[in-house]
Amino acid sequence: MTDLGTHVLLDLDGCPRELLQDSAALRAGLREAALLGGATIVAEAFHTFDPPAVSGVLLIAESHLSVHTWPDLGKATLDIYTCGSAFDARAAADRLALALRAKRQRRVEVKRGFGAGVADAKAP
Repeated sequence: MTDLGTHVLLDLDGCPRELLQDSAALRAGLREAALLGGATIVAEAFHTFDPPAVSGVLLIAESHLSVHTWPDLGKATLDIYTCGSAFDARAAADRLALALRAKRQRRVEVKRGFGAGVADAKAP
């Protein structure tokens, strides 16, 4: 089995609109979660849409964290992907759900890599 990393998919619901349209707060939350998990931040990019919504990515030496928001619906989706075992993706996900004051959350954790417990798709 080749385990290349852990990918946490985090869906949040019931988040305050003002948080979901505030790119500075989202950037700060992703940075805090990354550092809490033990990551090394390399770069970042965030974009605010009109009507207000935000997409952003934090590139870390261990891989990435990303966020996409729907303020009018109170929803956000986040990806936390890490290669290796030094970064604590679960702690980062916990911090992000708390920072965005989610009333509900759904998490899926996927081990990445061939033979890592994920159904393999056949190549065309």
